[in-house]
Amino acid sequence: MDKGEWQQKGAGHRGRLRDRYLSRGLDGFTDTEILELLLSFGTPRKDCKESARELLARFGTLAKVLEAPAIQLQEVPGVGPKNSFAISFIQAVASRYLQQRIEGKRYLHSSAEVQQYLEHSMRGLKREILSVIYLDSSHAILSSEVVAEGTINVNTVYPRELVQGALTRHAAAIIIAHNHPSGALRPSPQDISLTKNLYLICSYLQIQLLDHFIVGDGVYSFADNGMIDTISRECLKLRETLSRR
Repeated sequence: MDKGEWQQKGAGHRGRLRDRYLSRGLDGFTDTEILELLLSFGTPRKDCKESARELLARFGTLAKVLEAPAIQLQEVPGVGPKNSFAISFIQAVASRYLQQRIEGKRYLHSSAEVQQYLEHSMRGLKREILSVIYLDSSHAILSSEVVAEGTINVNTVYPRELVQGALTRHAAAIIIAHNHPSGALRPSPQDISLTKNLYLICSYLQIQLLDHFIVGDGVYSFADNGMIDTISRECLKLRETLSRR
């Protein structure tokens, strides 16, 4: 088979994949086929099947391929700057989509979507970040932003900046979330101390801290595990003690 016949065969295969997607969505697609189609956006005249297989062999899952830095993607034979750009771009688009999807929705009715957004945007990061989701008095989601990067603990997060963001948006409640690059989900003593400090400060300003999520190999919720209620009781006792002095 000469080069022209090989390219024509590859183009036909990619065309069939596109037609399958247009008629049935991703139903029946393997992870290899999804990556093959993504890679073809960057190099439409190249057979990308083997590169897709190599990516899955190297990183293990489709999610980990999408989360991988461009420089690591390009270490896989056949994956160049154009291919890695296509993969990283689709990951960024998905994050933007998930973020905008939750805005305006009531948290109590869309908590699963909030967790999905946080897990997608934070999972696999090599550095810690702290994100805040701002809510109004009816717990409708106003917006979200990253407020800190690096080692997240009580000494590196400045409550004044976080609270200022809530006041600027006239938020009545907030949700905070940070990631553990190690994948661990158990809250550290620093995580608990940070949550207590923020809860106490917010309570003085009549801003409710609804939850603190940790994103690792899954998502851990302080509220779902009863820790927000425990912190609330401790902060109430502390405020009562301080008010009697």
